[in-house]
Amino acid sequence: MTNTISIIPISSLLLVLLPVAIVLWVQFKWGMNYKEGIYAVSRMLAQLLIVGYFLGFIFNASRAWIIILMLSVMLVSSSWIALRSVKDFRRQYYFYVLISLAVGGVSVLILITQLVLDFSPWYKPQYMIPLAGMIFSNSMNAVSLAAERYFEERQRGVESLRARDSAFKTAMIPITNSLFAVGLVSLPGMMTGQILSGVDPLIAVRYQIMVMAMIFGAGGISSAVFLYLLSKKTSLDKL
Repeated sequence: MTNTISIIPISSLLLVLLPVAIVLWVQFKWGMNYKEGIYAVSRMLAQLLIVGYFLGFIFNASRAWIIILMLSVMLVSSSWIALRSVKDFRRQYYFYVLISLAVGGVSVLILITQLVLDFSPWYKPQYMIPLAGMIFSNSMNAVSLAAERYFEERQRGVESLRARDSAFKTAMIPITNSLFAVGLVSLPGMMTGQILSGVDPLIAVRYQIMVMAMIFGAGGISSAVFLYLLSKKTSLDKL
């Protein structure tokens, strides 16, 4: 198989906006908030164009301190976003989330990049940034689900350890579902991208196994650490 992928011309890329326009038209005709859809699509386009140029700069610069700075921004930002579902407790428990994502996310990232892939230099941005993005975003979502469920349970008067267990089960549902679905219901983005670029499917499968394992591990560890810290805090008994 050849390791090439077709470049999509801008004129052809515009065609994918046709179904988007249809959905926006339906929202308009049915009296829904179509402006939010327009804003979301516009923001998506702007963000991807900006990040495309930005990543090009980072890849070309290939400096360790730039990669570390980028990873730090990703960690700090994802920790803040994770508590969006429980805004009343956002500032109070932000440090807990930061610790959780650092333990679960950073540790798995180091394992994958330094032992499994073992690329050189150790901070190779073409691998480090995308893998960190997958790890932090999935861990962030898992912690967010765990936090929302935990506080709901506690405010209903559920005992701390039972609330912890229920929250952990909730946090793991999306990740576990993705494990069941991969290969049968869906071909994940990384695997699809590699196959489209001409990589042997069996090699693409190895990478996808790595990705699924790292997402499951990072999300589970991050959620477990976060819920452990919460359940140990005696002040939560007053919720």
